[in-house]
Amino acid sequence: MTTILVLDRPTHGIPASEYAAALRERLPDATVRHPKTTAETLDAATDATVITGTSLPDEVLDAADDLRLFAGATAGYDHLPLDTLRERGVRVTNASGVHGPNIAEHVLGWLLMITRRLDEGLRRQRRREWRSFQSYGELQGATATVVGLGAIGQAVVERLDAFGVETVGVRYTPEKGGPTDEVLGFDDLESALVRTDFLVVACPLTDETRGLIDGRALSALPEHAVLVNVARGGIVDTDSLVSHLRSNRLRAAALDVTDPEPLPEDHPLWGFENVYITPHVSGHTPHYWTRVADILAENVERLASASDGETPTLRNQVVPKPDSDAGSNP
Repeated sequence: MTTILVLDRPTHGIPASEYAAALRERLPDATVRHPKTTAETLDAATDATVITGTSLPDEVLDAADDLRLFAGATAGYDHLPLDTLRERGVRVTNASGVHGPNIAEHVLGWLLMITRRLDEGLRRQRRREWRSFQSYGELQGATATVVGLGAIGQAVVERLDAFGVETVGVRYTPEKGGPTDEVLGFDDLESALVRTDFLVVACPLTDETRGLIDGRALSALPEHAVLVNVARGGIVDTDSLVSHLRSNRLRAAALDVTDPEPLPEDHPLWGFENVYITPHVSGHTPHYWTRVADILAENVERLASASDGETPTLRNQVVPKPDSDAGSNP
């Protein structure tokens, strides 16, 4: 029988008890434990075959002698003790993909608001001012460049397609292709930017992407372009962004993430009427834990149904790397 330990930590303000409840519903034959105290957690870890949570404390890992799988409850996993888990033969999965719909809707909300100038309508409403204004145009027929074609980038592209937007995808490995009308590598970024109406940044922060959207990249954009960043603040050079906004070389910027973060009260980005800031909340969705539970439930069933000697590849498997297994990561 599978014994699952759910570590107690809320995500996006949603208690992990909802995660435990979703797992019990999906895996009625498993034992799902969700202790509240450190002592209870360490006791539950001793016979847990699966542990899941946003992090894995060393003392919990040390107590988990029967651990076969750590199911990360976030997309990021570099903060985990990967070397120790790998040495012990413990598989690791992450929650990649759970944010696709909600962050894509966040992006679309901004693009529609900016294009149709709905923010101007709200300002005139607050002033009780019935006076017409013109929009900037339509999404239909525009070109959007999406940097990063993971689950979030793909969800953005899928929704833009419904609005008749031409899309260009930019990714580290362009040979993988993607759902966009065109796929380019980072080396060809500027050739995409010069014809971009909307630039959506949705890639991980890595050594290759840090500062990717720098002054040169921003200068390649047309002056009517809109920048949207739902990835990490460090991918966009903040000083260059401020400079371009001050000189009216961008129509607008919509930022769910910033560098630095949190954004200080005296930071110049707060002062622009055409900069729209949300405090890293695009990842919130009331469906977060149910989507994470779907991933773990599927993987538990794969492990349970595997025949003796078979090593099934798990969904969102990151340790060991899927290409080191017999199968491919679906």
